[in-house]
Amino acid sequence: MKFARTSEDSDVLTTVLNTLQFNGQVFCYSRFTAPWALKLPAGDFAHFHVCESGHGWIKVEGSELPIPLRSGDLVIVPHGTAHVFSDDPKSKAIAFDTLLRRRPAKDHIVRHGGGGPETIAVCGSFQFENEIGNPIISLLPELIHVPHDNQFCVWLEPVIKGLAHEAQNPGEGSGSLINHLTGIIFVQAVRAWIEMQPHGEGGWLGALRDKQISAALNQMHRNPGRSWTIAKLAAEVGMSRSPFATRFTSFVGEPPLAYLTRLRMNLAAGYLKNERATVREIAERIGYESQASFSNAFKRQFSISPRGYRDKFKPKMN
Repeated sequence: MKFARTSEDSDVLTTVLNTLQFNGQVFCYSRFTAPWALKLPAGDFAHFHVCESGHGWIKVEGSELPIPLRSGDLVIVPHGTAHVFSDDPKSKAIAFDTLLRRRPAKDHIVRHGGGGPETIAVCGSFQFENEIGNPIISLLPELIHVPHDNQFCVWLEPVIKGLAHEAQNPGEGSGSLINHLTGIIFVQAVRAWIEMQPHGEGGWLGALRDKQISAALNQMHRNPGRSWTIAKLAAEVGMSRSPFATRFTSFVGEPPLAYLTRLRMNLAAGYLKNERATVREIAERIGYESQASFSNAFKRQFSISPRGYRDKFKPKMN
């Protein structure tokens, strides 16, 4: 899935999100009755849980305190960390895979629990084809909690209702619709998390709240092959060279040209994996006049040559 607004006025967050090649799915629409608890193992994809009604708790492995969820709340576990979703932190957990295997065939609703107060939840996942090196995923916390009454989340209730309806009543096109709805959930949750960060925090994502640093990031992402210098970037956003470099490093966590190099290498990795362009053509596209200098920079980033990287992802012949 790609997100809209990819024209010349596209913002940097949209540009970066589009490189993720996002896929979302719903594991189950669930009716839990207390006591109940699910344990989800660590995995290679993010999880999300929505309390359509009732309440619950989320405890991520390694965290000291569980997070309470109320009706209408959303929680995302961006890094696929093992966690427990329950009615009470003290409830005994069952493995999520075990619960799914017990679900009767053709039943789209998962039922579990001891017969007490009911919680209705939607559980699913996000998967990203191009997660490695992407500046967003690595900066997200272990858990994003979006309360239903958050001022930035007026979108949440109608999206949840649409997602719950499709999960209960799957039909032709449901997979595509669910993918788009879960995409909205992920993007809006990231936006809400950014807005909830104190000014100056949140790393690269927090930097998007600073107009000048955000503009510089946007220039680099829209024109990665341009012969950028710190002075040129500073001039683009109306700042002097030294204050710009200091401010950029403070917000983003690395100097402007270091960030640019990493961006170029990540783009090159995507081109090598998904396109047939030659190494020289890719080098020129991302701003390198010399194939040798590009190859050296790529190897420093990924510990493998561009050709070796491409060979690694070639389809294997039977």
